[in-house]
Amino acid sequence: MRSFLFVPADSPRKLEKSLTSGADAVIIDLEDAIAADQKEAARANAAAFIKGLAASASRPPIFVRVNGLESGLTDADLDAVLPVRPHGVVLPKGEGGTSIVHLDAKLTAREAIHGIDEGATKVFAFAIESPAALFLAGTYAGASPRLTGLTWGSEDLSYAFGGTASRDAQGRFLEPYRLARTLCLAASAAARVAAIDTVFADFRNPEGLRREAEEAARWGFTGKMAIHPAQIAVINEVFAPSPEKLAWARAVADAFAAAPDKGTVAVNGVMYDRPHLLHAEQLLAQAKR
Repeated sequence: MRSFLFVPADSPRKLEKSLTSGADAVIIDLEDAIAADQKEAARANAAAFIKGLAASASRPPIFVRVNGLESGLTDADLDAVLPVRPHGVVLPKGEGGTSIVHLDAKLTAREAIHGIDEGATKVFAFAIESPAALFLAGTYAGASPRLTGLTWGSEDLSYAFGGTASRDAQGRFLEPYRLARTLCLAASAAARVAAIDTVFADFRNPEGLRREAEEAARWGFTGKMAIHPAQIAVINEVFAPSPEKLAWARAVADAFAAAPDKGTVAVNGVMYDRPHLLHAEQLLAQAKR
């Protein structure tokens, strides 16, 4: 999945509009977008919306961002939305693999109660939104088979650092936040899950979004989060494999298929090994989706 669109749970209009936004996944937000005195109503609204969706291969997967484990609100969020079977849960403010293990236990208990297959509810986590999380980025690997992707957040991190900005005058991340971005990418690779870049808040600046998304794609991120439907087309375009890249992937996959006992193959005079095959297969799977 290339694009993840955040939608506040308290806006029925935005929830309906999200289904036709072109986003590869929709994240219904119960956390930052919802005021404290509106949490209960937002939970009910999110559950009603998901319950009312018709099963369709054409609609995007629906995730729900719950409140963080330290908030004391996670259980109430899960109790409200797990019965209607969202595709997955987004955990904010993750702090290493132990936070995923903790959430996994909560999900397993509720899946049993509601007759949902164990492990069916996927987890997508904000790996780095706090200073402590920087030191725990390498502990997500093996935490849970539910874990499908990791991302990071610059705003919460900036508040925790006590900084006045996370970007320079040109809109590029300052060094502490580039470090967080790098560690998120490394954590995702180590855990063998999707690496999704953080939001670009200036939704009226498509050029800035494209520049940041292209940089993220060069680094190895496979997608990016969005806060406005207008950002989806750019994100989907940037993170879609190019025809040239797909042709390379097919050639590498075909070469290994023709020589299954080989550890390396030659394609157009260049030698490729098994890690290149894995990358090629990932690109082909992404294009198929």
